[in-house]
Amino acid sequence: MKIYLDGKLVEKHEAAVSVFDHGLLYGDGVFEGIRTYDSLVFRLKEHIDRLYKSADAIQLKIPLTKMEMMEAVIMTLKANRLTDAYIRLVVTRGVGDLGLDPRKCKRPTIFIITDKIALYPKEFYEKGLAIVTATTKRNLPQALDPRIKSLNYLNNILAKIDAIESGAEEAIMLTNDDYVAECTGDNIFIVKDGELLTPPPDVGALEGITRDAVIGIARRNGIPFKEKMLRMEDVYAADEVFLTGTAAEIIPVVAIDGRKIGAGEPGAITLKLRNEFKKLTATDGVRY
Repeated sequence: MKIYLDGKLVEKHEAAVSVFDHGLLYGDGVFEGIRTYDSLVFRLKEHIDRLYKSADAIQLKIPLTKMEMMEAVIMTLKANRLTDAYIRLVVTRGVGDLGLDPRKCKRPTIFIITDKIALYPKEFYEKGLAIVTATTKRNLPQALDPRIKSLNYLNNILAKIDAIESGAEEAIMLTNDDYVAECTGDNIFIVKDGELLTPPPDVGALEGITRDAVIGIARRNGIPFKEKMLRMEDVYAADEVFLTGTAAEIIPVVAIDGRKIGAGEPGAITLKLRNEFKKLTATDGVRY
């Protein structure tokens, strides 16, 4: 496996980052997860735009242009001869000292990993997930804006541990005021009386690329949609629930906290959106 590391392609065992890198020491950096389908990088431009937006939000200047970053992604994919892959693109603050001062980091570290990923077993896409509500609350946007896709994912990891300890694959994260924000690694949608609903990003949710794609599909197919502040009682009473994410794509949820959602099986709107999303992944992106 070839890894892109600071402008060079190196073997996996040679892809080393300094123990003084602030991405490791403090989670100071940003990242993107990207998918390819049959040699098409799905919405590459949108992912790169979000990466640079996240970097701007933490005052991290990336030393490559957006075009150069896209070229680096394609180069890494070609080097590994991958047509269907998951890409992890990471930019850290770089090597500094043991203090917090970002000025001590003279140059960011950039690495790109291209590999395979299977977030959930196939059976969950066919039969649906059973998930729980995390006891860990979402970070306050005023403290650390969840819309910044930073390397500091401890909040999400603690909620993931809640899911694991409950015997579930995923968990819903609530705000401090008990509004639904998102799951540990995915955005959440509900369907109620034929209408598609999802929390607004400013409640504490990532502006997901797949989330945006699903909203676009819904609008093109005449499915009523709006962003809405949701409580757990809204989610429990939904006709359908599904999650979206780059790795997860679109996956149905059939039970939450032991309560059956709707008919307890993937719903018609969820399945329609999944089928339309699959078509989109064959056309919407950069071919290589």
